Amino acid sequence: MWNYCRESLIKVPEPPVLPFFKPVDYVEVLAQIHEELELCPPEEQSNLYLLQFQVFRGLGEVKLMRRSLRAAWQKASSIHEKLIFGAWLKYEKQGEEHISDLLVTCDKCAHEFGPVDILTELPIDATVSSTHENISMNGNQISRNVSFRIEDEKIDCDRQKISSLSAPFHAMLNGCFSESLREDIDLSQNNITASGMRTINEFSMTGSLNEVPTHLLLEILVFANKFCCEKLKDACDRKLASLVSSREDAVELMEYALEENCPVLAASCLQVFLNDLPDCLNDSRVVEIFRGADKQQRLIMVGLASFSLYCLLSEVCMNLDPQSDKTACFLERLVDFSENDRQRMLAFHQLGCLRLFRKEYDEAKRLFEAALNAGHIYSVAGLARLSYIKGHKLWSYEKMSSVICSLTPLGWMYQERSLYCEGAKRWENLEKASELDPTLTYPYMYRAATLMRKQNVQAALAEINRVLGFKLALECLELRFCFYLALEDYQSAICDVQAILTLSPDYRMFEGRVAASQLRTLVREHVENWTTADCWLQLYDRWSSVDDIGSLSVIYQMLESDAAKGVLYFRQSLLLLRLNCPEAAMRSLQLARQHASSEHEKLVYEGWILYDTGHCEEGLSKAEESIEIKRSFEAFFLKAYALADSSQDPSCSSTVVSLLEDALKCPSDRLRKGQALNNLGSVYVDCAKLDLAADCYINALKIRHTRAHQGLARVHFLRNDKAAAYDEMTKLIENARNNASAYEKRSEYCDRELTKTDLEMVTRLDPLRVYPYRYRAAVLMDSHKEQEAIAELSRAIAFKADLHLLHLRAAFHEHTGDVMGALRDCRAALSVDPNHQEMLELHSRVNSHEP
Repeated sequence: MWNYCRESLIKVPEPPVLPFFKPVDYVEVLAQIHEELELCPPEEQSNLYLLQFQVFRGLGEVKLMRRSLRAAWQKASSIHEKLIFGAWLKYEKQGEEHISDLLVTCDKCAHEFGPVDILTELPIDATVSSTHENISMNGNQISRNVSFRIEDEKIDCDRQKISSLSAPFHAMLNGCFSESLREDIDLSQNNITASGMRTINEFSMTGSLNEVPTHLLLEILVFANKFCCEKLKDACDRKLASLVSSREDAVELMEYALEENCPVLAASCLQVFLNDLPDCLNDSRVVEIFRGADKQQRLIMVGLASFSLYCLLSEVCMNLDPQSDKTACFLERLVDFSENDRQRMLAFHQLGCLRLFRKEYDEAKRLFEAALNAGHIYSVAGLARLSYIKGHKLWSYEKMSSVICSLTPLGWMYQERSLYCEGAKRWENLEKASELDPTLTYPYMYRAATLMRKQNVQAALAEINRVLGFKLALECLELRFCFYLALEDYQSAICDVQAILTLSPDYRMFEGRVAASQLRTLVREHVENWTTADCWLQLYDRWSSVDDIGSLSVIYQMLESDAAKGVLYFRQSLLLLRLNCPEAAMRSLQLARQHASSEHEKLVYEGWILYDTGHCEEGLSKAEESIEIKRSFEAFFLKAYALADSSQDPSCSSTVVSLLEDALKCPSDRLRKGQALNNLGSVYVDCAKLDLAADCYINALKIRHTRAHQGLARVHFLRNDKAAAYDEMTKLIENARNNASAYEKRSEYCDRELTKTDLEMVTRLDPLRVYPYRYRAAVLMDSHKEQEAIAELSRAIAFKADLHLLHLRAAFHEHTGDVMGALRDCRAALSVDPNHQEMLELHSRVNSHEP
């Protein structure tokens, strides 16, 4: 097994060609989508929001992806779009169903999780005629009654009521046919039973179907379709739709829905399938329904939303198994249903990636070429990779060089080209890739592995730590774990593997060959076992030194003991939020709720779950319920935190102070009390009570709440002691393991040259922080270096869709008279946040100047 570790040091896996829509200029595409949304008819909006979702997906912006999906759902113009995007939202929020349950306890519902009332959404067609005039034949009045004979049974009916069911019945009973003169008509050869005919007769009298068993409804449905009884057919369609409650029902009834053209029943079955994602795609019968539907059947099942449906199905299948036959099938259908170049780009590229994964190289080449011809430049990476696989390395290098020379270069272009060269040339390309897009992990991993092979241990660790300082990527933690194993530093190795298991309990290392949990078991044999007291001391030290990964590892180890697990999972969630891992944090909060030792503790965790998902009032309510049961630190802290964040009323500050003081009177450990003191100091600063604020921060520092240095620095600054503020932030930088934010804050307390130095350090430590780019751009603008200022913002915008960066660049474009550039950035920024007031005002102003 240790051989795997050595192998991983020798070769870092090549970065995959990602199956995402990745336009070269995503800002331009977002701006185009925004403009089209302003002008297009309502029925086209959902598809545009779906495209917006795909852009954000390529950028890795999870929150923006979900907001685009929600917009597609809200703007759905058909029941089918509503079902598809509602199910997609639910799928994206897998594991968050408990939030819905909590909202129900607060008398509030999350609508996207609930079923759609299809019968209401698809109203009865009022144009269906059900009346026909009486007529006479040969001067004889037609008999009012008629009997239908079915085998040995006779069903007496009102001739005119039956004739009113459809034009064929009307013609048969009142027209030129011989049946119009008969009082006894044999229907035995028409696949209707006597029970079915009696039900039809009752419907002709009452206009409704009451308690009719499913098998009889299906029989009547087929009969109604044969005799064009539209009103009867619609009643059967609706009645059957109301009976679909399980996957088994949906599988059985979808066949009838498609065969007999029943849109309401089909929609009801579709809803059951989509709400059962991803599980239903493990059912071959369901897959066959989606796979085998022809054009007419698709129209019945999903209306005009075929592209959206198969986009969802292919996404779910790719997540289940990106190389499976059903994934290939759904992606092939996605290609078939693409209606414009942007949809074709996505479909061709995704199917090309699948063919590449499956080593179907000729077909992959055809698809990547089709995507490239449609305008998806990123697909050139697929073509280069295929050429390299076939031994044409030079062609791949030259192809990527051509792309780099002909377009504004991006990080992925240099990363891809690096695969087709060696030595210093590869290193140079990867340095450029990191410069243009620091979010790419492969360049750091390659450089670190190369340095490790050269036994330059400290440089290798420093390189992998660079990326882990701002992006907690599992593959980077895995590589560092391997380094520590090679160095026989088992304590550090177990720290990383425990952090990995916290983030992804089922993670497998070495390209999926070994479970991380198995490696942890092996490494544990080489490290000293800590007692519960040891663990608390370690946690206290690491928390105080702002070593978040180390703290995660200690908590993981503590969870194996008999300690109160609810409290530990809660601490884990706080760390994960700080590390920008919201999904893992929510999972930990849910586990905290499950392991709560009391009702009042459980209510606190429920309150945090609600607060963290945007339901602040409901979170406050849970805190109050908890306090009513028992006054506790966490309940008062939650209430104070939520109130301070949600209330715009300045008078609420005194309430927040009182709540935090109540919290500090309750039992808790020093880690949490330090946080409460820090928060209390912030409230006092906002109220201009600087002496009280300083006392809070000093007391927090006495119990080693290191972040209190930042609050105390603010107090010094507000007292006009900038030097003391600078020194205080320097102490935080010296004591904190993760200190990019500390450098950023210190930059506010020094002269321009030192500010620039600190902000350059921020960008080196965490290139995703946007303030340094904005500051440098503003300084350049003040120096009348407009194009350099715009270039500085563009450097960050290339890899981060940030509202503030786009807003500032739009303002700079406006200032330089570039109306179209300003308008483009305004529209892209409003795609990121459609309700940002300053952005809306700037957009309105710039739009009025558009030629």
